[in-house]
Amino acid sequence: MTLLRQPLVSGPLISRLLMLFKHGLSLSVIWWLVAVPALAVEMRVAIGDRLSRVTVGSSTPAIVKNMAGQGVGQIPQGRSVVVTPDGGGVRLADWRGQAFWVEPTNGGYIFIRDSWYRGRVLVVPTEGGITAVNWVDIEAYLYGVVGSEMPASWPHEALKAQAVAARSYALYRRDRTRNQLFDVGTTTAHQVYKGLASEAPSVHAAVNATQGQVLTHGGRVIEAVFHSSSGGHTENSEDIWQRPTPYLRGVADFDQEAPVFQWSETFSAQQLAQRITGIGQLRSVATERATPRGRVVSARLQGTQGSRTLTGVELRQALGLRSTLISFNISGDTIRVNGRGFGHGLGMSQWGARGLATRGQNYQQILTHYYQGTALSNLRLATAQKQDGPAPLVVPVTFVPGLAR
Repeated sequence: MTLLRQPLVSGPLISRLLMLFKHGLSLSVIWWLVAVPALAVEMRVAIGDRLSRVTVGSSTPAIVKNMAGQGVGQIPQGRSVVVTPDGGGVRLADWRGQAFWVEPTNGGYIFIRDSWYRGRVLVVPTEGGITAVNWVDIEAYLYGVVGSEMPASWPHEALKAQAVAARSYALYRRDRTRNQLFDVGTTTAHQVYKGLASEAPSVHAAVNATQGQVLTHGGRVIEAVFHSSSGGHTENSEDIWQRPTPYLRGVADFDQEAPVFQWSETFSAQQLAQRITGIGQLRSVATERATPRGRVVSARLQGTQGSRTLTGVELRQALGLRSTLISFNISGDTIRVNGRGFGHGLGMSQWGARGLATRGQNYQQILTHYYQGTALSNLRLATAQKQDGPAPLVVPVTFVPGLAR
């Protein structure tokens, strides 16, 4: 076993963790790390999927268990081990098996790849490599999401709105992935999760103040998607996803102070030809279909060697644009793309939430503005026994409409 490598992320917490390792002190002396409540609902977060190797460790002595829940060994405090594929199973240090749990003792933290997380980790073989899944209480998970998705210095009401939206989105995803290995990833494909590196007292306060609160529509938790900035007005779901969702309605946004409210990107003809092949030098762009708010759904690009029709999403990906709310200006060999906003434009605008909070709106008002016709509900959990297998913890959930207290 080797000493834990210093994580790539930086910050006061990570530095202090490493200093505590150096001097062999208990992590409980970090006073501002809020104690996590008893485990009720666990999220399964893929920290790494189909990797050739994964490094794991713990801030306290960690128990290594097999898939039957039997302890097979221990990883000392402040040490790490490498997990690699081994035939149809995995190899964790000198242990071989179908899969392994690594569970910190005494409220410790788990090290996965290059970052610290709450909870425990399950390492399993998947096609082409190893997948490391962080099993973590949903409230503890939100500590690592809210500060990753929104600056910790933003108004408290905006952070609370983000906490409720993120909790709702996580539970919506979890309810639909019961037979899969994990519920969510760590990137914007789901919602960003950086573990301890993004935690802060203001984030803890926002999550704790809204503990167990979710958004519901018709008695069911909603898919509370969100984005950075809409560029002035959010969208109706059917104009982006081609399927109507009653609570995802276009509304006026309050994101005018966002640095991405208006933006532009400039490309040379050669650069654009390399990113969008088969048309030669671009001559014109004609929008074939757009949303009522002007987002490009599909556009036809005409060049010196041919033409192509691309969806707005394909165009955004090819050119690395912030959104599909765009227009083109072609002048000789220079192509300028003018745009507004950042993201898909559905649900809550994070910069808009900030704008409403600075105008004196509370988080309930922010949420009901962006998620039309929804109710803020209490999450109630039925008693269930914790499982130590790769299947998700299935906990019956009821929602009580009305503001949680």
